[in-house]
Amino acid sequence: MNEYESLTQAVIKGDIQLAVSETRKYVDAGADVQSILDKGLIAAMDTVGENFSTGRIFVPQMLRSAKTMQECMNIIKPLFQEGDVTTKGTVVIGTVKGDLHDIGKNLVSMMLEGAGFAITDLGVDVPPDKFVQKAQEVGADVVGMSALLSITMPGMPATIEALTASGLKEKVKVIVGGAPVTEKYANEIDADGYAPDAATAVVEVKKLLGIS
Repeated sequence: MNEYESLTQAVIKGDIQLAVSETRKYVDAGADVQSILDKGLIAAMDTVGENFSTGRIFVPQMLRSAKTMQECMNIIKPLFQEGDVTTKGTVVIGTVKGDLHDIGKNLVSMMLEGAGFAITDLGVDVPPDKFVQKAQEVGADVVGMSALLSITMPGMPATIEALTASGLKEKVKVIVGGAPVTEKYANEIDADGYAPDAATAVVEVKKLLGIS
């Protein structure tokens, strides 16, 4: 049995109070912080993503679990020394220029963070040059773009063109998603990946980076 099973189950159930108290308990007992992250929180979010993909839970439960995980992360993040935490990769994410919708993008951010990725969230209404600048700055492995309105979708190919012009397109993987976005559209604009929902986004990013 996983020694962090009580924490894992609290996150899966979205019980913020219990998960936070369990995290504090492990920290106070001197548990290895990376182990709390890997075996407690990431293990929980892997199960949450799987449960969502198979229809056992829905978006509200997934959001609740992701929020619970973030509250626990707030406790352990300050305990990591610079360069101490091992991440699976760095993702820059944002909603494209002209689009102010962020619920789907926020859920993808939380799920990716829960899966062990370092996230830089640029927010909404993000112009192409800002994606490029931040991707260069943080050494991104993946750039994720979201659009909820069909009229803002052209921000995606515009960003890919900007990444290509900067020479970054060869170094980063681009994944797109959002209600009007389709896999066909992703292929047309030369994106590397497409995800219809947050749980799939985690699977797709892992696949793009060759992570099992």
